[in-house]
Amino acid sequence: MDIEIDESVDITNVVCPVTFVKAKVALEELEEGQVLSIRMNDGEPVQNVPRSIKDEGHKILRLLDNKDGTYSLIVRKAGE
Repeated sequence: MDIEIDESVDITNVVCPVTFVKAKVALEELEEGQVLSIRMNDGEPVQNVPRSIKDEGHKILRLLDNKDGTYSLIVRKAGE
């Protein structure tokens, strides 16, 4: 499955709860149905950010292990 990424955001330099805030802001700037790649650190962000995004109604497409202590969360923006 090939996913076209429309926008990327790197939240590896911030800590919770700012991680989710930055991801949410990036998502808000997208059109419905567009795809965002969120690069985050292993640990707390990987546990919390996907759950928070799902709670907002967006669709988690994939969580990729970048093998360097970071993950890329691929999200499709839901409609309002």
